Amino acid sequence: MAPDPESTRATLRRFGQSDLTDGDLGEAALLLASLDCPGVTLDQYRDHLASIAKTAANLSADDPSSALRQTIAGEFAYEGDQKTYDDPQNANLIRVIDRRKGLPVSLGILYIATARALGLEACGLNFPNHFLIRLQWDGGRAIVDPFNGGVTLDARALRNLLTHFQGANAELSQDHYSDVSDLNILLRLQNNIKLRLLRDGQLEPALQVIRDMRLLAPGIPSLLREEGLLLARKGERRAAISCLRDFLTRDNIREPERVDVTRVLQVLESQLN
Repeated sequence: MAPDPESTRATLRRFGQSDLTDGDLGEAALLLASLDCPGVTLDQYRDHLASIAKTAANLSADDPSSALRQTIAGEFAYEGDQKTYDDPQNANLIRVIDRRKGLPVSLGILYIATARALGLEACGLNFPNHFLIRLQWDGGRAIVDPFNGGVTLDARALRNLLTHFQGANAELSQDHYSDVSDLNILLRLQNNIKLRLLRDGQLEPALQVIRDMRLLAPGIPSLLREEGLLLARKGERRAAISCLRDFLTRDNIREPERVDVTRVLQVLESQLN
């Protein structure tokens, strides 16, 4: 039976009210994907994730990163979508599974979920422009590029990747090796969808994506700011004012954002008179 949006959003809200566990990442990504795939049942996709993990567990390889690569990029033929990178389907895990291709972050979720099912430590990295993951196991670790066939990257390859995106003078720092939370991975996934919708002028669907992100991350005030600004862009002044006033009551707001929102509020409030 296909999940209905109301129950799906209730589950996402529960995820947002407590810390995501290691087994929640793939499930949360499927639930988010289901909101754009009405009528699609999730059991077949959950079974598919389990099948990937089972195949990897039965594969004899020199190290776990090799087993993941041979399973996901090899046996199941997942690949980065080089030709239609900006296709919104690349950020929807259901469509990624259907098409066997996606963005670095959506493919990264497959790698992380599979690695954890095998009992490995796996997380996303705070690497700019291109999502990478780190695997750790007894006696070893590897940084993996899920978009490019699950290849492992050494420091030289990481610097080459960094300079490709940020220019020849870019240098690796310790921050590039730091972990990102599963929540941030899911928000990054949804942010890809939101940006593509905004690019195409689909304001109402983009607004719903922001609201779904807020279910997962009620404590991130920048999402409330985004919602308010988008409501203002849509001409829904009273709703925008309510959101932006709420934003200004939150803690740990950066001063430039506070100043910007205050200015927007003044304009919106003057338009009500």
